[in-house]
Amino acid sequence: MKKFAPAILVNQLKPKHTCQGTHQRPTAIALWLLAISLGLFASACQEPAPTGQGTPSPGGTTASAGGLRIGSLLPATGDLAAVGQPMLNAVPLLVDEVNQCGGVNGAPMEFVGNVDDETKPEAGVQGMTKLAEVSRVAGVVGSFASSVSTAAVPIAVRNNVVLISPGSTSPVFTEQAKKGEFNGYWARTAPPDTYQAPALAKLAIDRGIKRAATIVINNDYGVGFEREFVKAFKALGGTVTNEAKPTRYDPKATTFDTEVQAAFSGKPEAVLAVLYAETGSLLLKTAYEQGVSQGVQILLTDGVKSDKFPAQVGKTREGKFILEGAIGTVPGASGKALDAFVKRWQGKYGTTPAEYAPHAYDAAALLALAAQAAGTNSGDAIKGKLREVANAPGKEVADVCEALDLLKKGEPINYQGASGNVDIDENGDVVGSYDVWQVQADGSLKTIDTVTPQ
Repeated sequence: MKKFAPAILVNQLKPKHTCQGTHQRPTAIALWLLAISLGLFASACQEPAPTGQGTPSPGGTTASAGGLRIGSLLPATGDLAAVGQPMLNAVPLLVDEVNQCGGVNGAPMEFVGNVDDETKPEAGVQGMTKLAEVSRVAGVVGSFASSVSTAAVPIAVRNNVVLISPGSTSPVFTEQAKKGEFNGYWARTAPPDTYQAPALAKLAIDRGIKRAATIVINNDYGVGFEREFVKAFKALGGTVTNEAKPTRYDPKATTFDTEVQAAFSGKPEAVLAVLYAETGSLLLKTAYEQGVSQGVQILLTDGVKSDKFPAQVGKTREGKFILEGAIGTVPGASGKALDAFVKRWQGKYGTTPAEYAPHAYDAAALLALAAQAAGTNSGDAIKGKLREVANAPGKEVADVCEALDLLKKGEPINYQGASGNVDIDENGDVVGSYDVWQVQADGSLKTIDTVTPQ
């Protein structure tokens, strides 16, 4: 079997030459010779096009003369860095695997690297523009924050680049997809909050909670989750104490006294807190300091599922973790490829992959498989084959190399990922189950159950 070297990292390099003129007073002949030489030298000083790009063309519509080029747009810094950083190694792991078994369409797959979106929409715009219009990728894994993906996806669509998120769970994307706004260039490997919010509502009801309040970050992720939770919790017989006036906080806020008082004032038995880690830790610490969170069950979501989060919130005066006993949900990973993925991850990185790493791996895998199925490496070709490789009736296959081999033979496949079966529907969505996690007395996080939507 033909093998390629590990993932090729393609950097956007500045010109290596410094093109400087001369300050001497040359003769007429010298000036004539200089004009010719400068014309040649100017060509040498032009920045080279990225490897394997062929003729530049907006949007990845031109198939790469080399291999399939992809990048990632994930938060290495910012409010979601604690969740985003563990995902960064997932895409190069997949690319290495693909290249070890022959690449895509007869050439090595190229990973241009991750662009840090800083958990900020404006940085996401810049990053997506760089990936699509400078690096000329055909596909991108990202982003994680729904607000960042909202900002990035129009750029991807405009440039015919397939954007597959491992974690943007806002229901807004489903609504936009139904309107045809993405033209098939958007998908995600994590299920939307139209599933997670009902699962968390069911978890609360099952624990005997009848009165709950909500406090959420004021963006697509927070507001979308809040609306789905309220609808599901009420349908199950619960009461939302601040339904008439939802409590939403500014993502850029640094103090939360007013919001905390508003959310906890209706004597709820539980408070759903849809947060990002940096701002969310300050908010929950404020609730403790105001004395309003005592005896109230805190319900959390995937946005703060990090081993570091309990320590960020801090400890009580007695030295206990403020968040002890808090529970939350996060999209689980239970795909047929999970065990092999975990083994490969541990072999290369020496750690256990965190949440969403399997989802990022599957997103990259789908880009490779769709390109192979299409027989070309352009974004529009990938878009056309994405659902075909992810769904029945093709042969179920969990090994990426086996899947590529079948596609090369012209046989249809139904990829079974590490995160799940990744059956992408017409809106780019998948369905999944959720792990229930709890903050322990020592501040660690423990998975204690699973829950599915009602």
